Amino acid sequence: MLNISDNNPVKIENGTGYETIKVLNNRPHYKILNRIIVFVCVICFAGLFLPWTQNIRGTGSVTTLKPDQRPQTIHSAIAGRIEKWYVQEGDFVNKGDTIVFISEIKEEYFDPNLVENTKQQVDAKKMAKESYDNKVVALESQMQSLNTELGLKLEQGRNKIKQAQLKVKSDSMDLAAVNTQLTIAKTQFDRAVTLNREGLKPLTDVEEKRLKLQEAEAKIITQENKLLGSKNELINARVEINRIRAEYTEKISKAGSDKYTALSSLYDTEAQVTKLENQYVNYSIRNGLYYIKAPQSGYINKALLSGIGETIKEGTSVVSIMPAGYDIAVETYVDPIDLPLIRKGSKIRVWFDGWPTIVFSGWPGMSYGTFGGRVVAIENFISPNGKYRVLVSPDKDEQDWPEQLSIGAGAQTIALLDNVPVWYEIWRNLNGFPPNYYSAQTDKTASSKDNQKK
Repeated sequence: MLNISDNNPVKIENGTGYETIKVLNNRPHYKILNRIIVFVCVICFAGLFLPWTQNIRGTGSVTTLKPDQRPQTIHSAIAGRIEKWYVQEGDFVNKGDTIVFISEIKEEYFDPNLVENTKQQVDAKKMAKESYDNKVVALESQMQSLNTELGLKLEQGRNKIKQAQLKVKSDSMDLAAVNTQLTIAKTQFDRAVTLNREGLKPLTDVEEKRLKLQEAEAKIITQENKLLGSKNELINARVEINRIRAEYTEKISKAGSDKYTALSSLYDTEAQVTKLENQYVNYSIRNGLYYIKAPQSGYINKALLSGIGETIKEGTSVVSIMPAGYDIAVETYVDPIDLPLIRKGSKIRVWFDGWPTIVFSGWPGMSYGTFGGRVVAIENFISPNGKYRVLVSPDKDEQDWPEQLSIGAGAQTIALLDNVPVWYEIWRNLNGFPPNYYSAQTDKTASSKDNQKK
């Protein structure tokens, strides 16, 4: 039977009388556990009102503050063949120390006396330039002499013209006097003929007057010839001046043409001298590029090439070097949503991989092994990892960073923001709200203090 009816003949006895049931009902540690649970709940509830420092976490690595202090690779400026190594990995080199020597592989630079030969070409062209300079000066002197001589010749010709003009004038006056004498002789002859007819003059007087008349006629012809000769001399003097002008103009033009030809050669030689000097300097500098030297003092990290006789091109990386002196910094990456909350000068807490650390992000004062830093640069363009890069330098007002840190070591950062209760921080994270920007409150406090002082 299932004994499901009300008329159940089975009797259930009271178990309190048994010793086992008494022991189970009497457990004092249950009360202690209940008290502990209540106490923990009270502590947790009170903890919700504790102050919590909001923060922005980021990850990054150790780097240097200045770009010229970061690890770099040394390149070959020219193509060549490796002939000798002067360093090995791990060596310390000073600025200017030779790292590797390479030889020439381009046929236009094979001549071992290329620099000296180019120097001789430069000197020869400079001497040619000086010769053209002297030629230009000589032609200028020649042109000046021709101009002076032309002036004297023209003055001499003008004097001849004046002399010819005066001679023409004198001959004209002589011709006029001869004409007067002819007129007088003719008048006397006519009078003598008339008087001879009247018997007043003898025939001898008539013959004498006829002779004088003939002499006067002969003189006038001679004087006319003389006058024409003077006029011809005047014309010749004027023609001579034109000839002198034409002759010396031709000479001066030829000298000027020679001068400009010399100037053209001079300028061409100057261009060649400049080009050769440029080649000479380039060859001299190229000779110095056969020795690849350290740009700054540091340690040789890794040789990127190996062996002897290996051919390299221009711009080939030879070795990587780590500068000896550098200012340490940390580059960390933050999410885009947190970027507006960070500015230059913001305080950052940093701890490094391999360095003993105990971090309480909400209570930075209780953390151990963290170091202070300040933001010195914020990248305005997003990085390939989808975050923004922030550069942090040591805070001078706090403990110095460890000297044992090496470039490239991992680092973690916390940017400290506003102080809020724990319950508010939990509520903010549950709702996905951004942290509070503490600088606004700080600015208001500072402005209120300034107003009180005023």
